[in-house]
Amino acid sequence: MKDINGGISAVAGVKVSGIKQGKNGLAVIRAEGSAAGVFTRNKIIAPSLVITQQHLEDGKLAAVIANSGCANSFTGTPGLKDAKEMAKLTAAKLGIEVNSVGVASTGVIGKRLDMDLIRSQFDELIRKSNEDHKGSTAAAKAIMTTDTFPKEAAVELSDGTHIAGIAKGSGMIAPDMCTMLSFLYTDAKLDAGTLKDCLQKAVDKSFNMVVVDGDNSTNDMVLITATGRSGPTDLDEFKQGLEHVCITLARLIAKDGEGATHLIEARVNGGLNDHDAALAARTIVRSPLVKSAVFGKDPNWGRVVAAVGYSGAQVDQERISLAFADKSSQVKLVENGQIMETLDADLKEIMGSEEIFIIVDLDLGSGSATAWGCDLTYDYVRINAEYTT
Repeated sequence: MKDINGGISAVAGVKVSGIKQGKNGLAVIRAEGSAAGVFTRNKIIAPSLVITQQHLEDGKLAAVIANSGCANSFTGTPGLKDAKEMAKLTAAKLGIEVNSVGVASTGVIGKRLDMDLIRSQFDELIRKSNEDHKGSTAAAKAIMTTDTFPKEAAVELSDGTHIAGIAKGSGMIAPDMCTMLSFLYTDAKLDAGTLKDCLQKAVDKSFNMVVVDGDNSTNDMVLITATGRSGPTDLDEFKQGLEHVCITLARLIAKDGEGATHLIEARVNGGLNDHDAALAARTIVRSPLVKSAVFGKDPNWGRVVAAVGYSGAQVDQERISLAFADKSSQVKLVENGQIMETLDADLKEIMGSEEIFIIVDLDLGSGSATAWGCDLTYDYVRINAEYTT
């Protein structure tokens, strides 16, 4: 398996385009095949999720239409009507069945779609649709809200099979999933049931391990479509490839957290089981005190220990080990419950790095997990204090 360029355009059978006008964007992705999705667990869900879940009942999709700037969430019957119209417009322009269209929206909650704008963009959107990398990047940009850069990833398996995805997400990010959209594609030939199983496992190890601020959106969805153009593939390698693509996108979301200046990666080993390790890892990257310390370049590691202690994971404080690291060096802070002597200069260099790794060993079992987050900055407050004004 190797990383490749091209975004979702690297997958045979995918045509894509996107338009961005101010805060409003629109993207269309044409790719026909078996499909599956994973959706937010928020009990308030947007009409786009209602429509897409219905259209996925037969395990197939032929296109996805996605808009940014308006979540079309908590908009009642009128909002459901608008989401249905998005699907109908796409189906009519592409000559496909309306129930084969996935619909996605992201942006401000409680605001109806500007359907006049969307209708006016459709002809240009379809005309620009292509199989070139520029199309993938245009779509990745079109679905951005407070994101500062487009998020794409693609891999090639040993047999030539491609797996790729685009995503958006920057704020209102928490497990189950976050205020994010991701559209994944592969040219492998796989049925919908297999795709669903693979996708859920990949999401649990990637998007469900990202925390920017702990809030949970109403519009989150991850969709995967298999065009089947490359034929059957090794399932184990496919799972590894899909997980790699999802983790790559998840890390990009955490790195691009609203106002973020540092990416935080929390690695927890030695958990009683994987579930406990995941609880501890997610709690570390969710903690406002840990996130604030990282922003201030303050190696206040006691906040990490405290977060692990209230995470719900089984913990024995006399067995915990803790280290801070960057890409090139590591400083042990605690070993088997004992505080280690450290050099301030080494810690200062690590805390100044753009990517900070918090490494915990609970020494209770074989469970392990990794979570991603970012620091909590003044800009995060500013962005969200001024979001609609």
